[in-house]
Amino acid sequence: QVQVVESGGGLVQAGGSLRLSCTASGLTFDDYAMGWFRQAPGKEREGVSCIGWSGSSTYYADSVKGRFTISRDNAKNTLYLQMNSLKPEDTAIYYCAADARGYCSRSWTNMYGYDYWGQGAQVTVSS
Repeated sequence: QVQVVESGGGLVQAGGSLRLSCTASGLTFDDYAMGWFRQAPGKEREGVSCIGWSGSSTYYADSVKGRFTISRDNAKNTLYLQMNSLKPEDTAIYYCAADARGYCSRSWTNMYGYDYWGQGAQVTVSS
């Protein structure tokens, strides 16, 4: 049974930092590309970042480029999202997702391309 679990969310002031973690079990972690998505109230879920199976290829949404860093530790079956210079508009539920293709496709921001999802972690940035 596949389980994907996010952790590390919380409340932070604007300009601050948070690191999200995502641990996956029940699958061969380094066979999967991994993505981070977020969904703010009243808005659609949007792709934030994607990392290929080896960690050598990474992609970011324009809104977070230069502020967020995605990484993975395949030995620990864990995905990370380091978020710096946080803004109130980053407030959302953040989701981790696994893509069995192993690489970040051209449509990596399309949530329907992912096979497994976590339950989400709330990130709130106060102004």
